[in-house]
This record gives sequence, C-alpha cells and structure tokens, in this order.
Amino acid sequence: MTRKFFYIALLLSTSLWTACNLSSGKDTIQYVDISIIPHPEIVKVYKGDFTIDSNTKLVYTNAQNNAIASLLKLELKKTTGLVLETFKSDTLDKNVVALTIDEQLPGSDESYTLTITSKNIIITAKKDNGLFYGMKSFLQLLENCTTKKSLTLPNVSITDAPRFPWRGMHLDVSSHFFSVPFIKKQLDILAQLKINKFHWHLTDDQGWRIEIKKYPKLTEIGSARKNYDGTTHRGFYTQEDIKEVVAYAKERFIDVVPEIDTPGHAMAILAAYPEFACQHGNYQVRNLWGVESKILCAGKEVTFQFIDDVFKEITTLFPYEYIHMGGDEVPKTKWTNCGRCQKRIEAHSLDEEAGLQSYFMSRVEGLLKKYNKKMIGWDEILVGGITSTTTIMSWQGEDGGIKAANSGHDVIMTPISYTYFNFHQGDPVVEPLAFGGNISLQKVYNYDPIPSTIDKNKRKHILGVQGNMWTEYASNEETVEYLAYPRIVALAETAWSSKENRVYTSFLKRLKKFYPVLDRADVNYHIPLPEGPDADKLIFTDSISIPFTTSYPIKMVYTLDGTAPTKNSIIYKSPITISQNSTLKIASILPHGKMSAVRTLHLKKVNYIEATNPRNTLISGLNITTFYGCFETIPDFLKQKEAKTATITEIKQANTTYNWGHSIKPENFSAVILEGFIKVSDDSIYAFSSAQDEV
Repeated sequence: MTRKFFYIALLLSTSLWTACNLSSGKDTIQYVDISIIPHPEIVKVYKGDFTIDSNTKLVYTNAQNNAIASLLKLELKKTTGLVLETFKSDTLDKNVVALTIDEQLPGSDESYTLTITSKNIIITAKKDNGLFYGMKSFLQLLENCTTKKSLTLPNVSITDAPRFPWRGMHLDVSSHFFSVPFIKKQLDILAQLKINKFHWHLTDDQGWRIEIKKYPKLTEIGSARKNYDGTTHRGFYTQEDIKEVVAYAKERFIDVVPEIDTPGHAMAILAAYPEFACQHGNYQVRNLWGVESKILCAGKEVTFQFIDDVFKEITTLFPYEYIHMGGDEVPKTKWTNCGRCQKRIEAHSLDEEAGLQSYFMSRVEGLLKKYNKKMIGWDEILVGGITSTTTIMSWQGEDGGIKAANSGHDVIMTPISYTYFNFHQGDPVVEPLAFGGNISLQKVYNYDPIPSTIDKNKRKHILGVQGNMWTEYASNEETVEYLAYPRIVALAETAWSSKENRVYTSFLKRLKKFYPVLDRADVNYHIPLPEGPDADKLIFTDSISIPFTTSYPIKMVYTLDGTAPTKNSIIYKSPITISQNSTLKIASILPHGKMSAVRTLHLKKVNYIEATNPRNTLISGLNITTFYGCFETIPDFLKQKEAKTATITEIKQANTTYNWGHSIKPENFSAVILEGFIKVSDDSIYAFSSAQDEV
C-alpha cells in the first residue's frame, strides 16, 4: 500500500574502471567494461582476447567438480544459448574453459583466480566454494558481451578473496510466510552475489513455521493467526521442505542458519502449548507486530525439555554449526511475578531477572552443545552476561558488537540503521509503506562492519555483516524483493570487497549492468522513484516550479498531457514550471530501458477566494464528530448513523492513539469530521496534510 499525501488548500485574500576496447568479428560485440559485483581484489587486463563459441569445451580436472561444471554448463546455456561439451580432463588444451583445484593456492578456502588468455580460460581455487565463486565472476564477465553465436572476453587476470567469512542475508518468514520456490529463487540470486549465509527466521509471536513431529500443535495451531480483518494467515515448512531448501543452499555454498526465538517472541509456542508459560491461559498467535510480554517460563524444567526436544529434531535438518536462538526483546514482568522464576533466581544466586535471562540462554547453549552446535544470539543477551563461546549478532546498533568483540566474542554486525531492509529506501512520501526510517542504497554500501573503537587485536572477532529482511509490512513476494534489492547487492560488496576497492560511483555503474541479471531472474527490484513535492495534488495562483530528485542518480522522463511517460518522453533536466492546469506524469528510467512506477501529479490554477468574516457568530474551538469502527474509505463511515460529537481547541487533538495490547479491536478505530473556522493572517495558499490514505 502506498501512502498518499493530498493537500486541501484554502485560498484566502489576506569510476568504474574501463578494461579495454575490443571488437572481434562479425558475430561478437564490443567489450568495454569489466563489471563484477562484488568488486574483485586484484584485476589486471592485458592485450588480446578469447572467444567462446560452439567449439569451446568445458573441462574439469577433479571428479568432485562435476557438479560445478554442470551448473556452469547450464548457466551458459541459459544466458548465451551455447551448449558446451563437458568432460573431465587432466590436460588443458586450447579453446577450453577449465575448472581446476589447487590446494596449495594461497588465501582462504573461498579465494580463487580467473585467468583469460588467447588460448583458454582457467578458473582455479583451493576448494570447491572458491571455484564456485570464480565461476560466478566469470558469468558476470559474460554479461557485457553476450551474442547468440559467440562471446569475446579480454585477456584478464583476477585474484580474489572475501574480506569477511560471514556474508549473510536474513528473511523473516514468521510475520509472513513464503514458499519453498521463493526461498530457492532468493538463494540463486544470493549465490551470484557470493552471499554465503542464509539466516532463516522461522519462529516468532506471529507464527511457528517448522514442523516438529513431537509437538504437532506447533504447526496445527502455532502456524496460523487470525488477522483483525477476519482473514487467517498460515503456513509452515515440513521437515522434507527444510531438507530440500538446505540441500539446494548447499549446492550453492550457502549455509542455512535457522532461528528459533527464545525466551521472548514465543506467543506461537504458547498458543499451541500454554504449559510453557509462567501462567497457564488461553493464548493466541499474536496478530500485531512489536514486543509481547508473554514469554517462556524460565522457572519450569518442562520449558528446557521442550527446547531440547526441538533441538533433537532440527539439528539433524540443519548441518551448519550455528543455530540462532534469539534472546531479543524479552520483557521480564511475567518472570517478576512468577514464583517458579523467583525461586530459580534465588537458588542460583542470579542478578534478578537479567541474570535469569543469562541463565536461560546459558542452559539453551548447553543443550545445543549436546548436538555439536554453537549458539548465536541478538545483542540483548549481553546484558546479563554470556558464556565465552556465544556469538553475538549486533542489531540495535554497533555498541553491542563493539562490546562483545572487545570482550573476545565473535560478532556478526547487522545494525538497524544500516542493514534493515524493511526500512524505506527513498522518500516515504512516494515509496510504498515500509517500517520506520530511511536507509538509502549509499548508506548500506558505505557501511564499514569494523568500527574504529574495536581494539585492533580484537577485530578478528568481526565475522562479517548481514542484511535483515523483516516482513511485517512485506506480505508478498514482490514487496520483499522490492525492499531487498538492490540493497543486498550493495551489502554483498561491503561484505566481500576490501575497503580500498569499494567506490560508490563505481558500484553504481556496475549495478546498471547487473540489473539485467535481476530481470532474467524476474526480481521486482527497486528503481528510485521521482521525489519532490510531498503531495500529488497541487494548486497555484500564477505558476509553480516543481523540482524532482532521486535517491541515487538516474534519468527521469515526464509528460504533461496525461499520458504515461516512455523512454522517448521529455527528459527531466531542471525544475518543471507549470502555468496552467496540467497532469504531470513522471518516472525514472534505467539505462537498459526499464522504468519505475509512474508518479502522477494533478496541478490546478486557481484564484484567491474571499475570506469569511463571521465575527458575530464565532464560538471557540472546532466541532469534531467521531465515528467508531474500522473503515476502508470515507464513504464507509459517512453511512454510519451513530457518532459522538465534541469540541476541540486544536486540530492535533483529533489524532488519538491507544495501547494496542495483544490484539487489534476494530471498535478502537475511528474516523472524524472537523467543522469550524480557522484564523489566517496572511494571503497565501494554506494546506492541510495527513499521513492517512483517505485524506
């Protein structure tokens, strides 16, 4: 849903680096730029080139690399139409694309070299994952020179390795559930970006999304919530679904990190099994976002038995060494009023409820160690103290990560002000509804996961960085992609490339060449929208000048006759001056021709009107009529006969809020009509605006 701001006006009378310039034959195209995201560590371009055609062979020197060779063969067919003969060979002949393993290669397991000569193309790596990343860089090189019959590449030498071992992307499937095919689609794109961790947020107050056979009610009850509008949102993954996703990710060298949030964000658990709460009751899966006070009981042993039982099932499904156990946003009032919890605090000489949470998370970590797993927790768990083996995910800011790293704990940086992709990425006036603030593409790109306040000898504890895609306001696949892309593309370069190799202007040039890759994957990525006026209905008395900008540089085109703009429409170069009634339609357009959504502005030329002067009849205040209920449009509440009337002294008194509590009650919604006069001292155009959709 897009927030629209309308005015009700009263008229009153008072460096991307360039590689080389090559052209090779009738069926090839000119190769201009080497464009790879993330930016490689070292790139050297030489004279000469290599042409791939139907006679080129695809070979691999190690039998275990057959799977990667098969993936490369498939990708080449998809992007170029060429089907290369593929086989194992110990010799590297002419006119081959070769995949080789060299365990003596310096660098990490993820490093690789890519060498293109006039004789052949050789991708070499220490391990399979490095070979996979070298293949992905090679495929990006092909993006700039694809024709149906042949591909010509410059002679080049690339030596590459990641800056960080943890390059992550998080997806919340509890707020809204997303299908296995959608998850696999995202894994494909993340693999192209050399993202190697997928943080799968599987449980929260709003839904439990993973089958646990010993506790069937978790999915029978905990996976479905009743929304305030009467609909039901449901969905969960069977254990076979989980295995399918994990196997798919493994083929793309992505580790899947499940999150089972405890002890807070547990309403879906309590709805299914209320015996794990401090007080037995009738709990419901939460249909609001935010923080819930009802949490797991830390004083009951059955709570820990439940967690152990869950571990027994999920640790066989997720082979990666880490399990994320949450620990964030845990109100402790229920523990304060729970006799069992207070006995636990006394028995273990804990530091009140904060110490009890530390005890809880330590117990959970101990259970994980039974299954040879390590625990990750959000930074709140630092408050009561943590064990020496706990890994911290720093989300509230950088302070938690700095404290943890300086104390010797491994840390994943994912601060809310830089890496939360559920936030707006442009002006909220024109962007679709999103959560909270504004995190631009440039802000994501320029983030450095190693703050200077971390001791130099402790910086090794920063494992890396992660982007988070929370889905409170992303109820469908298109919105998730719109919010995540291209910001995750920017973060991928932040995570992989050295600081010296990251230049934002260079990234933007390479991003323009990456958009077609996203197009082929049918990704609904964000294109900067024209930003300018904070209203779509504007009035003026003589003329009006309207400036526009975008969240990062991109061409804009517009029309003034009410027709939708095309690539051939007027190019925006400076503020648009309007002197008569007009319908202005403006959109952004990418270099390859794809356009943003069209923004429409209605402009009306009017004359001032005479002010009313009812001095003898004025009564202080404004009359307010309030209609209670949940209304979708203005006509809906105008039909309602029952209403309450009152007088207010300020317009802002019409805005009322209440404590939502656990559930939305439609009777607490309202719509109002204000009637009366306001005093205006000067001749001008006055406007009232509202964040509500129907004003």
